[in-house]
Amino acid sequence: MFFHNFKYTLKTLLKNRMLVFWTFAFPILLGLFFNMAFSSIEESETFDTLDIAVVNDDNFKNNQAFKSALKELSSGKNKIFNTKYVDLDKAKKLLSKDKIVGYLVFENENPKIVVTTNGSYETIFKNVIDEINQIVLITNTTMEDKIKKEISLGNTQIDYQELSTKIKQEIESANSNIEDTTSNNLSYVLIEFYTLIAMTCLYGGVVGMEAMNQSLPNMDNKGKRIAVSPTKKIQIVLSSLLASYIVQLLGVFLLFIFLLFVLNIDFGNHILLCIILSIVGSLAGLSIGLFISTIIKSNENTKVGIIIAISMFCSFLSGMMGITMKYIIDKNIPLLNMINPGNMITDGFYSLYYYNTYDRYIFNVSSLIIFSVVLLTISGLILRRQKYDSI
Repeated sequence: MFFHNFKYTLKTLLKNRMLVFWTFAFPILLGLFFNMAFSSIEESETFDTLDIAVVNDDNFKNNQAFKSALKELSSGKNKIFNTKYVDLDKAKKLLSKDKIVGYLVFENENPKIVVTTNGSYETIFKNVIDEINQIVLITNTTMEDKIKKEISLGNTQIDYQELSTKIKQEIESANSNIEDTTSNNLSYVLIEFYTLIAMTCLYGGVVGMEAMNQSLPNMDNKGKRIAVSPTKKIQIVLSSLLASYIVQLLGVFLLFIFLLFVLNIDFGNHILLCIILSIVGSLAGLSIGLFISTIIKSNENTKVGIIIAISMFCSFLSGMMGITMKYIIDKNIPLLNMINPGNMITDGFYSLYYYNTYDRYIFNVSSLIIFSVVLLTISGLILRRQKYDSI
């Protein structure tokens, strides 16, 4: 009976046009629209080399570290700065005419950035100078500590040039060991596709709801026959859920194939983990459908509307209509995103690219499993207690 009902439910679900649209067609159409709307955005956005000025006085001329760093950053194909070396009056005049982003001047050997606005370019300028200054301070502090150590050991013949070279090599080696865990293919356009996958997983609730409706006496003629038959209800429910889960996974996999091979979306080196996350996320979507189907005593259209509304709301909070919304919720109402399955899915995708460990990814997968188990358990208890005076 289990396999008979499984095959029957599978065929019924695949012949349901409304179900086929929301499960297979709608996510692909939405992905196509996303690609049309966002594909050219990042291609048109290029980093402009910043025009800056440096007050070329004695303080700057005597600072070899900054001179070398700015020379390197102002040369080559991927240079960051177009640097003009001028006096203070000229620098002020260039800034007042908006010919430069800002200028660098040294006051008592301390670098000072002068800007007129607080835009993104000014922020980049300041951050780069701060980074250079930080490295200089580390070098000087390390140099002093090494000299004191050598003197304490009785070594008065110190080769300062050799010591300075070794310290620079140590700092460069330390910097080279810093791993950049941000994938070069991560972008806000890709984030939209993360939320699309999450939404598709949650839309599986419609599939689960449709499968369960066929087993409920107050929703379908098949449910009436099941209610009066000697067949164990648990077999019918499990076989129906398995069939709906397979249909849902088929929809998610079709979306992945479309994104990978048609739109050429690059998910990096974690495609298998992305698929595992989607499989677990689909279980969460299925559990939502089962839960709504069992607690809402209404017609099919109402239940479909509720599930779609919940899915869209969860997707909205996880950043589908704007990535800033996810951070606003994380900052102000973190509990809301902690129980939002859409956010668990998208956050799992982020963790694969932002972090070099899988702790957060595992946390999100575990949260989705717990979320699913809780809803499935509640739904199971409700189904066991359901009784009808007449069917």
